[in-house]
Amino acid sequence: MKKTDLAKSDAKKLMGKMAVPGATSFGTSTNPAIDKREQRKRDQALGLVPFAVKLNGDLVKRLHDLANEGGLDLNTVVAELLVKGLDAQ
Repeated sequence: MKKTDLAKSDAKKLMGKMAVPGATSFGTSTNPAIDKREQRKRDQALGLVPFAVKLNGDLVKRLHDLANEGGLDLNTVVAELLVKGLDAQ
């Protein structure tokens, strides 16, 4: 095995250790992140459907400000505003 191959192997091992879900580094929380598959199942159980839209940056900033003021997450704020807007029609 060449010296460069050995270095590549060591680098791959190191990167593999860093990518392990249980590995933590300074400044990160010890709570593991929710698996995306589990999150998708939870959302489906609640009847939630992903809905992607492109919005103007100013509008997104206003939405974030509303969410921060109310202490709510962005999904809740957008859902409430859509319901109010659709009911007003």
